[in-house]
Amino acid sequence: MKAWTAAIITCSIGLAASLLAAGPQKGSASSPAWNARAAAAYLDGRQTWWLGWPNAARDHNTSCVSCHTALPYALARPALRAELGESDLPAPERKLVDNVVKRVRLWKEVEPFYPDQSRGLPKTSESRGTEAVMNALILATHDARNATLSDDTLQAFSNLWALQFTAGEMKGAWAWLNFHNEPWEANGSPYFGAALAAIAVGTAPGDYAARADIQDRVKSLRDYLRRGAESESLFNRLMALWASGKLPGLLEPGPRQAIVDAAFSRQQEDGGWTTSALSSWKRQDGTALDITSDGFATGLITFVLQQAGTPRTEPHVRKGLTWLVRHQETTTGMWAAASVNKQRDPATDVGKFMSDAATAYAVLALTEGR
Repeated sequence: MKAWTAAIITCSIGLAASLLAAGPQKGSASSPAWNARAAAAYLDGRQTWWLGWPNAARDHNTSCVSCHTALPYALARPALRAELGESDLPAPERKLVDNVVKRVRLWKEVEPFYPDQSRGLPKTSESRGTEAVMNALILATHDARNATLSDDTLQAFSNLWALQFTAGEMKGAWAWLNFHNEPWEANGSPYFGAALAAIAVGTAPGDYAARADIQDRVKSLRDYLRRGAESESLFNRLMALWASGKLPGLLEPGPRQAIVDAAFSRQQEDGGWTTSALSSWKRQDGTALDITSDGFATGLITFVLQQAGTPRTEPHVRKGLTWLVRHQETTTGMWAAASVNKQRDPATDVGKFMSDAATAYAVLALTEGR
């Protein structure tokens, strides 16, 4: 508990110092000013807290990779490093990568995130599938910055392909954690996970996606994503659209454009998007979903549209970017979003989970193509 408290205090001090040192906000002709250094301070602080949170601790002195805090951080922090001209990984990013590498190397020795013995069937299978996909994506993202595919990333992909379903309605996908928590750990989340796997394959450097020995696997993955491209929730379809920007030909032109049009149609008058419009979610506590524009939906959609080839100057994207710039919180550096599962106190650490993801995707949207 003392170590946890110290970590939180250290994060708070680091955040305050970074905000004071932020100086002029960074911008360009195509993107108005926003505070990249403050965003980095927020994300670093939150990841440091996550790494020190007892609930996130796992065996071999590692931590769970969360879909709301750790994974978005791993995707967005490298973009901020380039934006800020940093020469090395900040400590929390280095620790996250080291943890993933350790678990990849000790894959047959480490325990699953949630074992059957303590959490019930089929949590071991779900944990392994989820972790295999996220490990591959995190390491592929890390390698992409160095333009070299590492042996550890190759091992992560080996772990991933070994767990891909080869028959049945899930053929091409992976078992995925289901705690009935939207949007990442629920009934429809295997589609989300398969999209992440496709993004990992397409992100890996060295033309990994074209390797002859994985083409049957990639075809199964592509076929699975295509089957749901018109019937899944808009959230999941957006993930497939993102993947299509990494793996050309993943989606047919018609379904691909339909996703873009659906995203355009959900944009609100203020230029942002609301997370409640991404699916027919209902909160478990019966409270009403927020319907105002928020950082998660706006950041995700604006980023994915760019990944799919929509230029920053396109009116919907331009308005989304402008909304993001105007709604970064000046005191924290974050973009806010609320849980779709229950009403949470935004001042608490758990209450910030959606804002962690919102901030990461806002950063990705604002730095895309820079």
